[in-house]
Amino acid sequence: MELRAVPGTRCIELLRTTARILLMGAALGLAPLAGAQLHKKEEPQREGVDVGKSSSMARLVPAAEVENAATQQYHQLLQQAAAKRALAPQDHPQMIRLRAISQRLIPQAPPWNERARSWKWEVNLIGSNQVNAFCMQGGKIAFYSGIFDQLKLTDDEAAMVLGHEMAHALREHARARMAKSMATQGAARVGGAVVASIFGIDPRFTDLVARGGANLLTLTFSRSDESEADLVGMEMAARAGYDPRAAVTLWKKMGQINKGAPPQWLSTHPSGTTRIADIEKNLPRVLPLYDKARRG
Repeated sequence: MELRAVPGTRCIELLRTTARILLMGAALGLAPLAGAQLHKKEEPQREGVDVGKSSSMARLVPAAEVENAATQQYHQLLQQAAAKRALAPQDHPQMIRLRAISQRLIPQAPPWNERARSWKWEVNLIGSNQVNAFCMQGGKIAFYSGIFDQLKLTDDEAAMVLGHEMAHALREHARARMAKSMATQGAARVGGAVVASIFGIDPRFTDLVARGGANLLTLTFSRSDESEADLVGMEMAARAGYDPRAAVTLWKKMGQINKGAPPQWLSTHPSGTTRIADIEKNLPRVLPLYDKARRG
């Protein structure tokens, strides 16, 4: 086929026509997108606190393994407490209070962790002077009577403690901490098992999780975990109809224990002033939820 040159003026006109066609086509093609942008609705801002997403590190450890290990350790603890006559009966006044508070808080759990819908929640009171409480992944809760007795907790304050501990479990802080520990301490030994666990549970990795889970009852959390648990727990309690301002009075009481030194279980927690300031900053986010819950 013979190629012919286009005269200069005709060439310019052809280019202009082509440009107009392209611009029209682009405009027509972009019009639906522009309309979609104009009509796109912004997602409503979530009511309550903003703590971001859970740690992605937790995914390196199978949730079922952590929950099974937690259940075993929890029941062992209850057996030991029962053997020492330190496990409170179900009709104990403090146990009745604890159960009533937990029954209002547990329905607030699933939005923070979908797995919580299938957890078999348990709540128990252990007679001890320790100022301690915990909730393990899988919904296993224990309060030590010392936290009631020494702090003279109101129901609102007890709800803040319970909400705080439940938040640790719901946000899977123990699971993430185990993953971080294994990544930093056992990388050389575990090697390919950790990588393989992402795609399918390697038996060696399962064994490692079982060994790592041996310290779930004594696991400490980072300051960022503690701050997150404060806020999530406070929101859950507010949604359950407990006054979130009790979080401030609770941590003031905590700070007065042992002449201002925090209990051992709070050794890695933020300072009292930092914690209270963070709570007060977030009160406007949760007080409306509390008012709504009270109105029913």
